[in-house]
Amino acid sequence: MSDVIDRPMLETEKTAATRLKIIDCDIHPSIHSHSDLNEFLPKRWQQHLKEYGSHLRTPYIGTTPYPRSSPLIARRDAWPPTGGVPGSDLDFMRKQHLDPFDVEFGILQVLDLFIFSQQNLEFGAAIQRAINDWQLAFWSHRDPRLKASILVGQDGDDLGIAEIERCAKTGEYIQINVSPRANEPLGRRRYWPIYARAQELDLPLGIHVGGYGGHAPTGGGWPSYYCEEHQSNAHTVASQLTSLVLEGIPERFPKLKIVFIEGGFGWIPSAMWRMDQHFERFRSEVPHLERKPSEYVKEHFWFTTQPIDEPDEARHLRQLIEWVGIDRLLFSSDYPHWDYDDARYAFKTPLTEAERRKIFNSNARAVYKF
Repeated sequence: MSDVIDRPMLETEKTAATRLKIIDCDIHPSIHSHSDLNEFLPKRWQQHLKEYGSHLRTPYIGTTPYPRSSPLIARRDAWPPTGGVPGSDLDFMRKQHLDPFDVEFGILQVLDLFIFSQQNLEFGAAIQRAINDWQLAFWSHRDPRLKASILVGQDGDDLGIAEIERCAKTGEYIQINVSPRANEPLGRRRYWPIYARAQELDLPLGIHVGGYGGHAPTGGGWPSYYCEEHQSNAHTVASQLTSLVLEGIPERFPKLKIVFIEGGFGWIPSAMWRMDQHFERFRSEVPHLERKPSEYVKEHFWFTTQPIDEPDEARHLRQLIEWVGIDRLLFSSDYPHWDYDDARYAFKTPLTEAERRKIFNSNARAVYKF
């Protein structure tokens, strides 16, 4: 095991980031075993899960976009000493991440069972309901720092709306999560009812990378290597930002807040520049847009920080942050995954105390209304 969990953080290691109370917008809890869901899952679907498992929108049975050399894409020191998989032991999560980094709030992002990518929409709806209940029972109710999201498989939009309504009545969820790898680009009309309900409920829409959309994850087709697959997350998020902006989602739902999670932010400036350039040339094609695309991005979208691109010169990262906008960035660690960002070292460029406070706490506080 690494010294991350073998000893407490030294006082000399504490930076401005760790002296702050941190709001971590991307923490991954995991089910210890499928039986954790039994109390929330009807007998029919318990049996279905046991006999048939998941039927995902991926062409290769038994494959995963994550390398075998890093099981469950987890840090080697994140496997709990009590057994189970990384992210499945609350006490260990407290010891390893929540307490040493003084996490004031952590937003849960569940990836188990790929509910967004289930071909059987009825099964997907049963799983999303069980996981949404499990988040409260196993995590939020046991540690009030941890905040649950309403997971919704958006391709069964009527089932998704019903689940949003059910969960919203509890007042215990802080965002609605959908996947960037859906059947169609996220700006399409079929998904508008979900956005309308999110706006009415004043719940941010979280879009976390991953899942199986049934399509090749890159514009050039299926990648050969795991590192190509990982790189494709940024492409996927960029294409969904483009779809949402150019289909006019911010114009149609002006109070909707959208947060892209785990897609990084290095690609955003060039995406805005290119959209603005094309908007000037083709604006008659999109008369529903009243303003330049970059203006919508800077008012309606937020981006979690991990994974942070690391140019050779620190000043270039500084410029990148300024181009995106300090107010647009929300700190995320991606705990317990292997490319986890440690709050002490995440930004390899100087930031003022005010800027750190925004990125590590107050921006998320404003978006999620903590």
